This record gives sequence, C-alpha cells and structure tokens, in this order.
Amino acid sequence: MAGETTITIVGNLVDDPELRFTPAGAAVAKFRVASTPRVFNKTTNEWEDGEGLFLTCSVWRQQAENAAETLKRGMRVIVQGRLKQRSYEDREQVKRTVYEVDVEEVGPSLLRASAAVSKNPSGNGGQAQGDAWAGAKPAAQQPPPQQGGGWGGGQQAPAASATAAPARGYSDEPPF
Repeated sequence: MAGETTITIVGNLVDDPELRFTPAGAAVAKFRVASTPRVFNKTTNEWEDGEGLFLTCSVWRQQAENAAETLKRGMRVIVQGRLKQRSYEDREQVKRTVYEVDVEEVGPSLLRASAAVSKNPSGNGGQAQGDAWAGAKPAAQQPPPQQGGGWGGGQQAPAASATAAPARGYSDEPPF
C-alpha cells in the first residue's frame, strides 16, 4: 500500500520462532531479530558494537510454518517487511509504543552459512505468487553431490524439486 514504511533487517534471531494458530486455523510465527551495527574506531584501531536494535517480527500462513521449521535461535537472517507502530497502556497505566515488522520475506543469510532450499508443492497454502520456498538446512544435512553430468547431463537443478506442478502457466525449472 502507499505510505507504508518498508524495512529490510539483517540480524540474528534472538529466540526460536514461536508458531501459533488463529481460531480460524491460520498459522502465525513470531520471532525477534537483533541487529547491531559495527563501527570502526580509528583511535583504538578496533571494531566496536553500536546500539542494538531488537524488532519483533510476525510472519503468516505457510511462510510461518516454513520459518518455524527452518529458522533457529542465533541464525543470521534477512527480513523484509512493513514497519508498524502500536501504542498501548501497560499494567501501571503507562502509555507505551512498540515497533513491529509484518514480514513479507524472510530467509537465512548466506554470508557465513550455506542452506539447501526445497520447494513446497503448489496448493499447499502458498503465497499469491504461487509456491512458497523453505527448507534451509545445515550443510551437513545436504545430500552428497552427484557425479558428472551437471545440469546438462539430465539431472535436476540441485535446489528444486520436480514434484511441484507449474503454477499459473510458468515453471522455474531450467528449459533444458
């Protein structure tokens, strides 16, 4: 929508995503991301941590289930979404304001890690664009590489599954 504040955060998960379900059955996962800037201090010739930013994030539906299954405390993630402000009164009747992120996209950062991606079958609560992606796994859980051939040798792309039917008349599979 027009006028919404979009934000991208790169940081570490403070805790595991907490998966819950609404009375209507929609999945929602909440998690907190800590983003701490690092600045180089020229006088001490060392890197120093700046003021940390902690944001609560909410992700919905299939992506919530994917996030809860995939993401774990301490993982470095990239979160993109809409920044929201909410005001309330606490138990002592003091007015408080919090900032939260309604997540559009979330995934592991590959700066210092690797991940294997698997595609969910279509029709499984996917997003408006079609299928949702999920399944980041530590490198130790990835299948061993196949010998020879590569993509041109009749093998599939390593991160895609051929079991999902193309959504809306297109496929993200290589044309060869």
